[in-house]
Amino acid sequence: MVPRKLVSALAKTGALGLALIVLAGCPPMQQGGEGGGEAGGGDMLMSILPLILIFVVFYFLLIRPQQRKQKAHREMLQNVNRGDDIVTNGGLVGNVVKVGRGDSVLVEVAPDVRVRVMRNMISQIMPRHEQYEEEDDDEDEEDEREDEREDETLEEDDEDDEDYEDLDEEEDEEEEEEEEEDDRRRRRRR
Repeated sequence: MVPRKLVSALAKTGALGLALIVLAGCPPMQQGGEGGGEAGGGDMLMSILPLILIFVVFYFLLIRPQQRKQKAHREMLQNVNRGDDIVTNGGLVGNVVKVGRGDSVLVEVAPDVRVRVMRNMISQIMPRHEQYEEEDDDEDEEDEREDEREDETLEEDDEDDEDYEDLDEEEDEEEEEEEEEDDRRRRRRR
């Protein structure tokens, strides 16, 4: 019998996995006394066939993709240039300052802080600074627009404050007039 974990893993792989499950579930042919030498050769092929199919599946699902990934990583390491932003395997992000002929590059991780990093420890190359500078320019323009909007809003607020001050003055004058009228009425009553 084939373990359930293996069956579920192979079932996920598709048609090849199902073929392996079927072949693994079939009992090997037993040698009979009648066939002689020819039947023994066929039995041996049928017993090796599942192993060959397993190797083919592993090659296409594990080995080949890993080889492609390693090849792409080697090409990336060869294409590291000055000015590239990189990420190391340890998660350190920096800008490549100097690319040597050997196995190391000089990386600036902060202003005036430079670190020598082995090439094979570079995990990723980030987009270049030029893109960041363009984004910064766009952000600066947006900030300027926001500042202009705030200035306009402040000017409108100042105008509103002036209107309120005018209203306050008018109210004060009205109150004074009312008080004067009240005083006159009191005098008349006396």
